Amino acid sequence: MAKRRPLLRAVAELANAANGVRPLAREGYPTIPVFAFGWPTSEMSQLYLAGSMIDAVRRGIRGDFRGARGRIALLLTVIAWGLLGLIHHRNVTSQPHFEQPLRDALGAHYQQIADKARSNRRRVIGVPPNDLVRRRYVERAGTVQYGPHGKVNMADIWRRADLPRDGKAPVLLQVPGGAWSIGMRRPQAYPLLSHLADHGWVCVSIDYRVSPRNTWPDHMVDVKRALAWIKEHIAEYGGDPDFVAISGGSAGGHLSALAALTADDPQFQPGFEDADTSVVAAVPVYGRYDWVSAQGNGRREFLGFLQKFVVKLPILANRQVYVDASPSYRLRADAPPFFILHGQDDSIIPVPEGREFAEALREVSTSPVVYAEIPHAQHAFDFYYGSPRAHYTAQAIETFLFWVRAQRNSAG
Repeated sequence: MAKRRPLLRAVAELANAANGVRPLAREGYPTIPVFAFGWPTSEMSQLYLAGSMIDAVRRGIRGDFRGARGRIALLLTVIAWGLLGLIHHRNVTSQPHFEQPLRDALGAHYQQIADKARSNRRRVIGVPPNDLVRRRYVERAGTVQYGPHGKVNMADIWRRADLPRDGKAPVLLQVPGGAWSIGMRRPQAYPLLSHLADHGWVCVSIDYRVSPRNTWPDHMVDVKRALAWIKEHIAEYGGDPDFVAISGGSAGGHLSALAALTADDPQFQPGFEDADTSVVAAVPVYGRYDWVSAQGNGRREFLGFLQKFVVKLPILANRQVYVDASPSYRLRADAPPFFILHGQDDSIIPVPEGREFAEALREVSTSPVVYAEIPHAQHAFDFYYGSPRAHYTAQAIETFLFWVRAQRNSAG
């Protein structure tokens, strides 16, 4: 029989809960395991708490909490429960941090404007304006190949089965993250994709070529190919090719921001230079926006990673390549509306990256730039279906995009 170590286990549970409350490392390579353990704890704390309590009962019956060490182990376990409860409370009460930035940037009546556009969509899909869209998750409706590179150029189409083929539904392209080296479309952004599809949108979630097998800018070229495919084919699925927005998290946040700022740039459209790759809005989430600066937590490690695995060129001799790949260096007055989200406790991409990008873009762009900084949120805070933050993220992005659609309709 394996030797029981209730005190060691309790210390591990407490450390894991503490890491969920606040990341234990914010610089260098330790941020990777800190994120790996901290993200599930910060977004699924209620499951951790329930599981720990049930298991504590089992271990208590077994006698693990007898004696001095056992009582200390139980005390530490109870403290860990308290921290998990705090994490869940923070998560549940975070909704204002998604809504207030929208109100500040779009005006006090932004919600009413978005609600009107939302009601119009409900009429198209047969839901009465004052009824709630049924609360369920829309599943993927089909898979297509959008580019010439086989399985790495596949896309999932998300749409309601009852969406009319001539429904002119607004469209969202979702670009997955994964450090430019994974890029799997499943299961990233499922809460957002299902939420939008349930409200009458058509969503397209893609794979793209990744490193180290492929080299920058192959990743960006594939995103542009996906946009070109959408403009040409999305009407066949009930989508509106004249209203295509883009979103993505982490590396996908970088790619979606860069795509929005480089519409029709031939540098990223080899062989399809004349294709329309413009978007009406961009929603990058906890993205990397600067591939040049070495200042800040984790920046030197990040640049080393790019030079070795992604760009595969030394930055000192090829600085322009890194400049061209940086959304922070591609700011433009005619940029589409942006909604930038970042977690304050992001241990993979520190929050100043999102904050500084939003501030710089706001100084240049004539379109609205909304920036939401979510307290206590880790990287990938929008992944998990059961997380309140994932739900609030989906709601906020939907509201922002419906507001953009309403503004375009009124201007047209």
